[in-house]
Formats: sequence, structure tokens, C-alpha cells
Amino acid sequence: MAYVITDECLSCGACAADCPVGAISEGDDKFVIDADTCIECGACAGTCPAGAIVEA
Repeated sequence: MAYVITDECLSCGACAADCPVGAISEGDDKFVIDADTCIECGACAGTCPAGAIVEA
């Protein structure tokens, strides 16, 4: 199950920097995770200062 970024996202980019496969990019109002690229490692969730990344 891929991870998703909730509306709690601060748009800080910490998650994108830690994603080993580059599945996270900046969206219109928050960062987004490409579910097809996500390898479900959880690195992003551990990095997010807002706790905005959860399992889908």
C-alpha cells in the first residue's frame, strides 16, 4: 500500500529529499506521492515534521 500526503503538509520538501526512488514531487498546494513509483519504504513518513504522510 503506497503512502499519501495529507492536507497537513507544510510544503517543506523534507520528504522529497529523503525518497530513495524520487516518488515525491511538489504539487499545486502540497507535495504528492506517485503511487506507481512508491516502494512503500516509509522513509518519507519518518521524515515529515508535520506527520502528514500516512499509508493509503
